Amino acid sequence: MKIGTTIRAYRLQKGLSQGDIEKKTGLLRCYLSRVENGHTVPSLDTLAKIARALDLPVSQFFSSDALARQMNARNLSDDELRFLMQIRRYSANLNESDRKLLLAMVKKFATTAAT
Repeated sequence: MKIGTTIRAYRLQKGLSQGDIEKKTGLLRCYLSRVENGHTVPSLDTLAKIARALDLPVSQFFSSDALARQMNARNLSDDELRFLMQIRRYSANLNESDRKLLLAMVKKFATTAAT
């Protein structure tokens, strides 16, 4: 399990930057980058700081759901994850008909862009 990838996925899911986590924890952004990229493994105390900044229990980083997020995060760039999290946030209030319309529009845009 790569804890850094899991941290990045949760951070992006919450729409936070590394700078936001830096302000909340006092940890340097460059250190957070090293953790997220797997160059450094945080201590349990440091992990607790990051968890508090993300408003998560430390155990969440080790759950099987976190592992699934980590696997999905490997295939998506940061920008793609941010975009999907925004879509998820805004589409939560849509009814089923509007969701289908949105999906049809996205498919149409994708088809148009590919040609």
